[in-house]
Amino acid sequence: MVTLIASTGLAAVASVVSLTASLTLAGGHAGDPPLEWGGGPLTVDSLPRVPYVAHRGGAREVPENSMSGLMAAFRRGTAQVLDFDTRVLRDGTPVVFHDATLNRTTFLGGEVRGLDAGEWRTVRLRPRDRLPGSWRAERPPTVAEVLDRFGGRIVLMLEVKDPSGLDRLAGLIRARGLTRSVFVNTNDPEVARRIHGLGLLTQLWRSARQLRTDRPGLWRSYVDVLDVDVGARDADLTRAVRSGIPRVWAHTVVTAAQRDRALALGCNGVITDAPGRLSRHPVRGPGTVTATPGR
Repeated sequence: MVTLIASTGLAAVASVVSLTASLTLAGGHAGDPPLEWGGGPLTVDSLPRVPYVAHRGGAREVPENSMSGLMAAFRRGTAQVLDFDTRVLRDGTPVVFHDATLNRTTFLGGEVRGLDAGEWRTVRLRPRDRLPGSWRAERPPTVAEVLDRFGGRIVLMLEVKDPSGLDRLAGLIRARGLTRSVFVNTNDPEVARRIHGLGLLTQLWRSARQLRTDRPGLWRSYVDVLDVDVGARDADLTRAVRSGIPRVWAHTVVTAAQRDRALALGCNGVITDAPGRLSRHPVRGPGTVTATPGR
């Protein structure tokens, strides 16, 4: 059941960040292949040695898990990977959303899984007042819409919040030829094994508490990215880096000091809520890269 939550700040979020659906992200005409595609979609092979990931689009800079936020992160060019979360509606439609309920980020209340695709179109995101800039209340996208807009133009990362929808997500990715362009993320090693078995790029995230007892080397045969908590102990991050998993990326980084520590310990990717902020601060510290992030 969905209940309306009264809003006192609707006028404050009525400012519009324009989204022109008829234009491609590459600046060409609708239907033209973007120039950056070359002979096919961008894949993980295009990533720099230390990629930056815009977590939920960069949740301290844009409305999280929104089309306008993902668009802004793409256009700013301070991250090479766009991250978003996924849930499943009552009718099986995969949508872009973090929480199990609508309450925190929309003008409605109730469970996401209680809606069908038609009802989903009536939901409007409620941008946080603390975000820089002006943002409008907008409909949260479906996974298919995000894949269609960004797939192959930039590497994507999606987290599976409802593993029951994994097969349908895999179908959406495969149908668009994006199996080497989308990381599929989970906190559950067994779900990660399923993701790998479906022929997708597998990402496994672990909390600081989990990393204390984890043995990451056990996962190296089926995990493409180990996504580690930046708040973990040095010894736990070092064990993850030495696990044999090729990519060990730190989450969720919000300061330059957090980033520099993770890179100094050997992490080779940064998942951040503030890609724009980090881009203004060169990396410092022994054994780390010296360039700022950029596309």
